[in-house]
Amino acid sequence: MAGRTTRSGRAEGTRETILTVAERMFAEHGVFAVSNRQVSEAAGQGNNAAVGYHFGTKNDLLRAIVGKHARRIEELRQAMLAETGDSADVRDWVACLVRPNTDHLAELGSPTWFARFAAQVMTDPVLREMMIDETFGPTIQQTLDGLNRCLPDLPLPVRIERGEMARHLLMHMLAERERALAGNTQATASTWPEYASGLIDAITGIWLAPVTPSTSHSRS
Repeated sequence: MAGRTTRSGRAEGTRETILTVAERMFAEHGVFAVSNRQVSEAAGQGNNAAVGYHFGTKNDLLRAIVGKHARRIEELRQAMLAETGDSADVRDWVACLVRPNTDHLAELGSPTWFARFAAQVMTDPVLREMMIDETFGPTIQQTLDGLNRCLPDLPLPVRIERGEMARHLLMHMLAERERALAGNTQATASTWPEYASGLIDAITGIWLAPVTPSTSHSRS
């Protein structure tokens, strides 16, 4: 029994090491530029097939990285939703989208790699579906439901379009700040909470911006 427990603990330690090393390498060099073999070597594994042994395919490894972070972000958002209640303020619901991500990155300390990794994954049509599948948990749906209740008159096509705008702004701006912090270059805000406030302001502005009537786009 003790032997099995020890082996299980070693295996879990190896998995965590591989996850951390892979996330860093993917963030710094690109998801498609790094092979499983390179990850195994960088993780100090004598067996170059260690990634395959512990995770399976490269997509399985990517999914494991996303899932590891998504679970904690889900927990943070659940706590925020409990405080938000039935708010009728768009900004409160936008905060529930933004702050769980920034709070999680702040918890991790510096440097972090997940924001840059996630931004890359979302640019690939196949991996994008995996990312959405892993991160679209119950708290995201609850947040979007609350946001939609605050915007009953926003036409559905506009709602969809602005949702895409907001998601891209959030994801890529998180990656940009993470990159700045990792490279010790000038960041636009001194802390993640301050940065989150700026993002919440901008994304709230996207949702509350006036809608130009479609007839105004017609040619004379």
